[in-house]
Amino acid sequence: MSIKFNHTAVDRFLKYVTIDTESDPFSTTFPSTEKQKNLGKLLVEQLLEMGIKDAHLDDYGYVYATIPANTNKKNVPVICFCSHMDTSPDASGKDVKPIVHKNYDGSDIILPDNPEVVIRMKDHKYLKDQLGHDVITASGKTLLGADNKAGLSEIMDMTYQLVNNPSIKHGKIRLLFTPDEEIGKGANHVDLKKLGADFGYTVDGSQRGSIEDETFSADGATITIHGVGIHPGFAKGKLENAVKIAGDILANLPVGRLSPETTSGKEGFIHPTTVEGSSEKAVIRFIIRDFTDEKLNDHAAELRAVMDTILKRYPNSKATLEIKEQYRNMKKVLDKYPEVVDYALEAIERAGMKATRNSIRGGTDGSRLSFMGLPCPNIFTGGHAFHGPQEWVSRQDMEKAVQTLVELVQIWEEKC
Repeated sequence: MSIKFNHTAVDRFLKYVTIDTESDPFSTTFPSTEKQKNLGKLLVEQLLEMGIKDAHLDDYGYVYATIPANTNKKNVPVICFCSHMDTSPDASGKDVKPIVHKNYDGSDIILPDNPEVVIRMKDHKYLKDQLGHDVITASGKTLLGADNKAGLSEIMDMTYQLVNNPSIKHGKIRLLFTPDEEIGKGANHVDLKKLGADFGYTVDGSQRGSIEDETFSADGATITIHGVGIHPGFAKGKLENAVKIAGDILANLPVGRLSPETTSGKEGFIHPTTVEGSSEKAVIRFIIRDFTDEKLNDHAAELRAVMDTILKRYPNSKATLEIKEQYRNMKKVLDKYPEVVDYALEAIERAGMKATRNSIRGGTDGSRLSFMGLPCPNIFTGGHAFHGPQEWVSRQDMEKAVQTLVELVQIWEEKC
């Protein structure tokens, strides 16, 4: 059937990105920042205005909502669409000023609030596919927030299309908008029983036409060093400086491999993220990533070997390595339900794109949700260069994402 789309995604997006929802990895609350709820309240308000009667924000900062089925078929699985509301703490999400660069002609995009930030085609290979498109950026001092306010906008636009086009047949659809995904906690308090979905899709990917059914497996690692502190005027032969021990450990990490800056594709890494301390105590935090649990364990063992080797130089100091599981490769779950990915690939083709199936050098809420019992691959949003001031997305790619979601709910209804 031919659907006439009156798209709302970009207008929603331009509003959502101006709401500061940056999460805080050092917070002990959930959500980690109360301001994330400000966007959640707006989303609920807009859903209620569309006639989604059960839309609500819970105490944890999650938005739940239902688009009722409009088909006579009784056995259509309940499908969930999920995006996250927070933005990464890697760059400021406050006072975002989105700019729409209409009819992109391939030239450099100079961001006005910081002319040193220039988005060039030679640095962003997918810009070559955007000629004639309307490219949206921030102004140079903040991230844009396409990760994942593009996904939120696309799900909201899909909802708008379904509500206003009742001839589009679909089963029951559940919406889930999460806080704190960027700090690895987005699924911590999801109530799957309340959600009541059979299968799900995060809308949190990048290049148009892509679906991702494989993620890194991920652990966090913390090395805590207890040195020997003493007044530096009387330190000869006694002081064992924990900060210097930390520096030695970092200096002896693998060179030319096992780091984000030297790996790609299916290669994993050990990545130090923070260092803090004094001469008596220092703490180094790492993230460890790979696509198999076995390689993940190998990387942890290599990190431990580096630590143990360095500590031999400091006989009176101690160090511990703590490994915490963060998420696992969702492919283990999704391979058991091939139709979830196959239907998404078909939806992308129906929406007029060539579908590609990719792996994520990262994770999504879908990683956790899949292992919690909700198989959940990741659909593209059209956003690029996430977490920094060069982030961008195009209007046309966002609209293609909306069309993909609309096609997808129809496929689920048709196949059952």
